[in-house]
Amino acid sequence: MANEGGSTRLTDEQLVAMLDLVKDADSVELKATVPASGHRSSIRALGIDPLDAQIRQVFFFDTPDLALDRAGVVVRARRIQGKGDDSVVKLRPVVPAELPAEIRKSPAFVVEVDAMPGGYVCSGSLKGRPTPGDVKRAIAGQVSLRKLFSKEQRAFFETHAPEGTRLENLSVLGPIFVLKDAWVPEGYGRRLVGEMWLYPDGERIMELSTKCLPSEALQVAGQTRVFLIRRGIDLSGHQQTKTRTALEFFSKELRAAAAG
Repeated sequence: MANEGGSTRLTDEQLVAMLDLVKDADSVELKATVPASGHRSSIRALGIDPLDAQIRQVFFFDTPDLALDRAGVVVRARRIQGKGDDSVVKLRPVVPAELPAEIRKSPAFVVEVDAMPGGYVCSGSLKGRPTPGDVKRAIAGQVSLRKLFSKEQRAFFETHAPEGTRLENLSVLGPIFVLKDAWVPEGYGRRLVGEMWLYPDGERIMELSTKCLPSEALQVAGQTRVFLIRRGIDLSGHQQTKTRTALEFFSKELRAAAAG
C-alpha cells in the first residue's frame, strides 16, 4: 500500500513500483471514495438511481484482535441479491512474480491491483462459491464456517494464516449492508460501479470504481479522473478503505463484549 491517508498523488517512485506490479497482474481496479459531504451531490451528478441498486450482505472473519489482518489475510463471505453466495480468501500485499506457479495457474485465483488517489495495493484472491444458503446457515451457527470455503481455499488459508489460527474458530465481523449499482454514464463510455457501504454506527462509505486491463491502466485512470472532476466529484479528500473500516468497527465491538 502506498500513501494510505496521505497525499492524493503518487510520487514518481511509487508510480514506477505500481507499474511493475501492474504488468504481472490480471486486472486493475481504479477506485475513489467520495467524502460524506459529497454523497448526495455525486449521486445526482452521476445519474445514479438508488432503485437500481443490488443489495449485498458482507461478512468478514478474523480473530477479535485482527490477527489475520496483521498477517495480510482477508477472509470474507457475501450474500448477494439475485446471485447467491460467494467467498474469498485474499492475501495482500503480494508481488505477482513471487507467487507459486501452482496457485497462479488456478482458475479461481486472481491477481489484481487496486489503485486509488495516492495509494495502491496488489492482492491475490482465491474465490469460491458456497452452496446456496450456506452463508446464512454458517452465520446462524448451523454449519461450520469451513463449509463456506473450498478445499483449495482452505489450503491457501492454512499456508498464510498465523500458526494455530483455524477457519472454524474465527469470529464473525459483520454484517455490512452494501448497495451496489453498475452503469455506463453518458460521456464516460465505460462501466462505472458505485457502492454505498452502510455501517452499524451510521457511517457510510461511497466508492466509485472501474476495472480495466493492466495495459490500459494509465489511460483509463486519466480518463476517469477527468470525467469525475468534470462532474464535480471531489477526489482530493482522505481515501477511506471499506474493509479496514469494517474490521476496526467490529473488532472494537467484539473486544468490548469480551471485556464485559
